[in-house]
Amino acid sequence: MVRYGQLVVGPPGSGKTTYCHGMHQFLTALERGVHIVNLDPANDTVPYPCAISLAELISVRDVMEELQLGPNGAMLYCMEYLEHNLDWLEARLAALEHDYVIFDLPGQVELTTNHPSLTRILERLQKQDWRLVAVHLSDATHITDPARYVALLMLALRAMLMLELPHVNVLSKMDLLDDAQQEQLAFPLDYYTEVQDLRYLSDHLAETQPRVARMCAVLGELVEDFGLVAFEPLAVEDQASMLHLLGVLDRAIGYTVEGAA
Repeated sequence: MVRYGQLVVGPPGSGKTTYCHGMHQFLTALERGVHIVNLDPANDTVPYPCAISLAELISVRDVMEELQLGPNGAMLYCMEYLEHNLDWLEARLAALEHDYVIFDLPGQVELTTNHPSLTRILERLQKQDWRLVAVHLSDATHITDPARYVALLMLALRAMLMLELPHVNVLSKMDLLDDAQQEQLAFPLDYYTEVQDLRYLSDHLAETQPRVARMCAVLGELVEDFGLVAFEPLAVEDQASMLHLLGVLDRAIGYTVEGAA
């Protein structure tokens, strides 16, 4: 049986837990069955109903104490431990009632940029007929700063290349990007969401921030060479915004609501 899932990733503070909670509420309101799997063993107090939690298998605190590791090292160890004990997760997933699952991942960017454990876990799940889409969240307020915006582009691109999944980049917390902030943007909002010609951004910065301009020019050329990165704007509290994103995600994995025309 084919099963479907969203893999929710992004740096700390990007709104992953809020998104998972909001998406669960939204899907429930639409009478679509959904489960949430919390794969962040450091986050054992989540607002959403958690069907499976990695903290049941291993604890970041225990790893830090026993192996004398810092938080990041302990988190990577936990993901490696899950990889070597994936039968535990597979058995728990097989027992779930619904065929649609949201996986809430830790905020350590190493997991989606250079550490191989998550990639190997995903490869094994896909061999078992899981169709997964990566939902990469980025805080929308970062686009107000050109250097941070370019950093978001690079992080999103690296995650896309590393995970090798259908991938949707999301500018979360759009409700925090108020009208005054949007008016201060050098270009209209769709310039940032569609990642249009980044030379305009470097040219805009050339006189005031030449070092940043040079960085934008070099990294922007790299991003445009791949031609992969674009963003969907999202405000979790806005129903129209959530419905649009859900449609994008469903199309990415070929999910069709049972009984739909």
